[in-house]
Amino acid sequence: MSKSTVLASLALALSLPVAALAAPFAYVPNEGSGTLSVIDTASDQVVATIPVGKKPRGTVVSLDGRTAYVSDQPNNQLVMVDLVARKAAGGIPLGESPEGVGISADGVWVAAAVEESNDVVFVDTRTHRKAFVVQVRGKNPEHAEFSPDGKYVLVSAEEGGAVDVIDFAKRAEVAQIPVGARPRGIGFSPDSRRAYVAAENANEVYVIDMATFKVLAQVPARLRSNGIAVHPDGTRVYVSNGGDASVSVLDVATNTITTTIPVGQRPWNMALTPDGKKLYVACGRSAAVSVIDTEHNVKIADIAVGKLPWGVAIR
Repeated sequence: MSKSTVLASLALALSLPVAALAAPFAYVPNEGSGTLSVIDTASDQVVATIPVGKKPRGTVVSLDGRTAYVSDQPNNQLVMVDLVARKAAGGIPLGESPEGVGISADGVWVAAAVEESNDVVFVDTRTHRKAFVVQVRGKNPEHAEFSPDGKYVLVSAEEGGAVDVIDFAKRAEVAQIPVGARPRGIGFSPDSRRAYVAAENANEVYVIDMATFKVLAQVPARLRSNGIAVHPDGTRVYVSNGGDASVSVLDVATNTITTTIPVGQRPWNMALTPDGKKLYVACGRSAAVSVIDTEHNVKIADIAVGKLPWGVAIR
């Protein structure tokens, strides 16, 4: 290899985002420990533990893999975490008791559900400032998730029995869709045409047509269904069952559960690797993350993390 080729290859490597240079990391907010565990998904080992507030919950990662945004519930802020230096790097005020956060596909916007004020705060990642706030009708919002096309944000309200629909361009709520009691996790099909919402007290998953904002199907799940993760190929939806210590696999073609996989205690929020081959499940009462091989639908590891892991973020 010539010297010029070597230099060109080095320059290309240096220009790539952190996430492109290695297997992706999984980031786990531990609400009982006030930390963010960093898991190397190649080895399934914890490689770092980062202090991040008092009670970290919702977590998303920037497109370049350099920054995590973590809601810190008692401090009412969104903590920015430098993932290269692996340390907290400031906070953005949100409002009282923020929970789940979502990030737009272009990485520009972070949406944070704020429980006590029943609203969603939108943060511009270019300025690291709160840009605008949208009030929702549902009480005690837990999750706020962008559709992949960026048109809508769905918000699950624990006390509402419904999900609120925010039209992002209009900066306003445009619909409310009734679902079962205590809606929690939200996921979208890759084409944004369908949304999947787990209702914890109903033990069901609701399939929503995003063109009409109507429920297309109610799929029975296991006890206390709450977390949702959609496979990148759009054929499967994973549902964590908090009271059943399991994850169910929903076939989107038939809207039926095809298999259920045992995991740790109180599985909550989850994330898939970009290739869809592994699912990482935060298991709160086990203080661990269960790893599922999605090709064979089996648990392949339990990774010890901090106390009460709330979820997983992978970019």
